[in-house]
Amino acid sequence: MMDQPSMRELVEAVRDFIEQKAMPELKGHTAFHARVAANALGIVARELAQGPQSAADERERLAVLLGHDGTLEELNRELCRRIRDGAFSLDTPGLAEHLTVTTREKVLIDQPNYAGLKRR
Repeated sequence: MMDQPSMRELVEAVRDFIEQKAMPELKGHTAFHARVAANALGIVARELAQGPQSAADERERLAVLLGHDGTLEELNRELCRRIRDGAFSLDTPGLAEHLTVTTREKVLIDQPNYAGLKRR
């Protein structure tokens, strides 16, 4: 078997290069774009690290909430339909908790330094 860096390691290496080597040499609009690229790579690295478990947890919560199993996409579509049709509301047991946890996990991947996370 050939040893190779994982996708996460590759993404983090490129991000480190941009932040530590390239950005100090850049100015103005180019420096801004380098920061945007480094932030995007950070999101990708966190998605690779946390995304699969987060998705599995979300699918499990949805299966309990909806009373049956399915793919994450199928379960989310059904949840949306039930909310839209009025079958589910924030008074539905477990719904508010599911929405809160799911949102928090998505923000932890996208914006882990978001000030609102510290209050939770």
